[in-house]
Parts: sequence; structure tokens; C-alpha cells
Amino acid sequence: MARQKGIIKLKGTIGDITFYKTKDGHLAREKGGIDASRIASDPAFQRTRENGAEFGRAGKAGKTLRTAMRTLLINSADSRMVSRLTQSMIKVIQADMVSERGLRNVIDGEAELLAGFEFNIRGKLGTALFAPFVGTIDRATGDIMVDLLPFVPANMIAAASGTTHFKIISAGAEIDFEAETFVVTTSETDILPWDSNQTVAINHVNPVTPGSTKPLFLALGIEFYQEVNGRMYPLKNGSFNPLALVQVSGL
Repeated sequence: MARQKGIIKLKGTIGDITFYKTKDGHLAREKGGIDASRIASDPAFQRTRENGAEFGRAGKAGKTLRTAMRTLLINSADSRMVSRLTQSMIKVIQADMVSERGLRNVIDGEAELLAGFEFNIRGKLGTALFAPFVGTIDRATGDIMVDLLPFVPANMIAAASGTTHFKIISAGAEIDFEAETFVVTTSETDILPWDSNQTVAINHVNPVTPGSTKPLFLALGIEFYQEVNGRMYPLKNGSFNPLALVQVSGL
């Protein structure tokens, strides 16, 4: 892979060189690789096929989780979140101690490894919210909850520059990774002032299916706002809004 220089940037293929644009700039690379039919049938590429199958499974699982959390992710995700989540899903799949290699999956893996995943690397929940909270997943009742005791926002939330207000958001999700379906409920507070006055206690209850046997997830985040002439505007289009998976029950 080489970086293109000069005023004119190329896209497409000339001879054996492919020119393309990425977030890292305009790049060029030489065409090459092994014929796809050989990879699909040659015994020498058995490991490659197994790895490919599991990578594809991780990608689909990540997409299902992202779709379930879409309402929150619209304003709380960085540009590389998809690839980071796929890598985390691969670790979950590789933790499957039951299935054969190439057939490992999220259900038989360790979904709990996703706990702590930050959807926005530019604004992490772990470095933004210092108010103690308790996340609870009650599989029997289907209630996925988060509780925060009263706190002083200016002391307990490290807000992005320009913030005047904020709100706490959360979601509870039940995900069937095999069927690629989900049940999700979201909650949010009112838009609250980021000041030195104590909040009231915050309790979010996000119900899903009682007695579910699917992996359950609790996401928690913050959205920052700036008040201008009495109107609230998402701060910097939400680029620093944190959102993370704070509880996971994989069963």
C-alpha cells in the first residue's frame, strides 16, 4: 500500500495498480492475491475458510447489535466503531469452547466480553461520567435497569467544551444473533442543566422479554447540548457523546 502524492488524485485501476480513497488519504496498491475458487476448495486453505466464516459471523453479529442500538448510536458513534465492534465480536466467537473451529458463534461464546465496549472512542463513558451508577439485568422479569443517585453535574460529568446541558440515555436489548432479530427499549432523562445544582435520582427501566434465553445488553450514555437563545442544540453534532455497554448477560 502506497500513499498518493501530488495535486491530482486517482481513483480506479490502471494496469495492476488500484487507486482508492480512505479516511487515511488517497492510497494505491498492486493487484494480486490468490484465486477465489482455490481458496474455496483447496485443502491448504481450510484454516482460511474457517477464519473467513467466523469473521463473517462476527460482522453479522456486530450489525445486529448496532441495528438494535441505532436510536442511541445516531449521535454517539465514531467513524471506526464498526470495525472495532467486529474485532470485539471475533473475541466473543473465539471464546466458544463447544463448537468446532469455523463453526464457533456468539451464542456459544462469551458475550460478556462485550461489557465495557465504547461506541465512541472520541468520547468515552468511562472518562465522562463519574457519578456512581448501578446497572441491573433481571432475566426473569425482563427488566434491564440503570440507577443513578442524585449528583452534581459539574462535578460528576466531564462535559465537552461548550456544554450547557445534557441528558442521560440508556437502552436495554435482547438479541437473537442467529435469527438476527432483537427487542429493544430505550429511556432518557429530560435535558438537564450542566451546573452545580444536584439532580434528582435517575432510574431507567428498559423491559424486554421476561425469561428470555437470548443475550441481554444494557447501554448507558450521555448526550451534550448547548443552549443558544433559549434553544437546545446538540453539541458539535454529538461527536463527543459517550455510549457504552455497561452490563451484558450472555447466558
